[in-house]
Amino acid sequence: MTGIMPPMTADHGGLEQLRGIARQVMLERGLQPDFPPEAHAQADTLTRAAVDSDPRIRDLRGLPWASIDNDDSRDLDQLSVTQPASSGATRVLVAVADVDALVKPGSAIDQHAHLNTTSVYTTAQIFPMLPEKLSTDLTSLGEGVERLALVVDMTVSSGGALGDSDIYRALVVNRAKLAYRSVGAWLAGTAPAPPRVAAVAGMDEQLRIQDAVAQQLKHVRHECGALTLETLEARPVIADGELRDLTTEPKNRAEELIEDFMIAANEVVARFLAARQLPSLRRVVRTPKRWDRIVALAANLGERLPQTPDARSLNAFLAKRRAADPDRFPDLSLSVVKLLGSGEYVLELPGADSPGHFGLAVRDYAHSTAPNRRFPDLITQRLLKAALVGTPQPYDPSALAALAAHCTQQEDNAAKVERQVGKSAAALLLAPRVGQRFEAIVTGASDQGTWVRIFRPPAEGKLVRGIEGLDVGDRLTAQLVHTDVQRGFIDFARVR
Repeated sequence: MTGIMPPMTADHGGLEQLRGIARQVMLERGLQPDFPPEAHAQADTLTRAAVDSDPRIRDLRGLPWASIDNDDSRDLDQLSVTQPASSGATRVLVAVADVDALVKPGSAIDQHAHLNTTSVYTTAQIFPMLPEKLSTDLTSLGEGVERLALVVDMTVSSGGALGDSDIYRALVVNRAKLAYRSVGAWLAGTAPAPPRVAAVAGMDEQLRIQDAVAQQLKHVRHECGALTLETLEARPVIADGELRDLTTEPKNRAEELIEDFMIAANEVVARFLAARQLPSLRRVVRTPKRWDRIVALAANLGERLPQTPDARSLNAFLAKRRAADPDRFPDLSLSVVKLLGSGEYVLELPGADSPGHFGLAVRDYAHSTAPNRRFPDLITQRLLKAALVGTPQPYDPSALAALAAHCTQQEDNAAKVERQVGKSAAALLLAPRVGQRFEAIVTGASDQGTWVRIFRPPAEGKLVRGIEGLDVGDRLTAQLVHTDVQRGFIDFARVR
């Protein structure tokens, strides 16, 4: 960025304006910012977490389960723990909150979740998919409380390969509520163990084992072509009711640990249903249509990719660039993500050939590990529970196909809400800086316009002058010429 950066802040009124924008955009995109009275009334009748006397439910309360999530997260969807297995292998157990035990199909709460299909996380406000009484308490795997869960039990070899697996219901207790930032710093050796790690006997060793197994899983995935990407998510800095800044943080080892365990668990879930000849919802990212532009990006950096899409070759290129230029790697990652295209939910019928997930280099992949936050995960949980007891499936294939399309559409709408509110927040912070120049990267180029991203604060805007010859991944100097907080507009002109 060029020039001197003045202090950034947006007053309390600005934050209220952002909340109003968030609600308005939610409605415009077909999402409901508020729970209907019927859902509130149903939540009022729920006074305790679900219980179940089914003798098949295992008692795993004695295991040293822990959750790792954002510092302020209370809607805890999963816990993890490891145990030694034979021949140097490790059992990895992932417990997923049994949300279906309280949220029944067709209930008022379920209908709202079905409508929105996801929690919406905006700069100004979070709009949860489920009432907070459930998602942050009765269906959350909070520390020190007994909760029902579905456990994905999988064996990982010493080389990081997934082996035998099983899924069953269990009763669990979270022994340590942990946060990505502090656990990540501890695993990296830059900070002492967080207090809860130090307070729970054996938790430090447990987490180091989990970290080692997760790194093995990641290594095997990347050998198969899973993409090495590092995108930086803008997060609001709010103090004393004011929006002070937008900031980004690189992914740390604790986030990677959870990501790798969840990817493995979602593979196991997909294969579990397929092995029983049952339909399922899959999460897919298709072969990229703009592969030619990815090839061109690599060529501009002196590298060569094949003319037809190949995940292994792309990952090798990305890993090489990460090592060569780590500071600019998030910019390259962002360009590749834009060119890969969005993910979607699809119906997978028994014996069918799924498109798979290009970015993760896996064919069998379901979203199942965040049922407090994503409706497809709650759907999958219901499919799993029916399969476990041999009862009829709660959704027929036609209903699943319709749900897949609806969840894809609403997820896209939620992402647009989050982006638009994020742009409004950035416009609010940038309003006093019209006329300043910023280093930028092109993030989108189409008939609808050319878009660029600046880095401090992290913000995306439209290039209204000087678009000739630019494409995704190109770098330039852009001058801020206009902001509109209400519409989330940030306009730049190309300087050079």
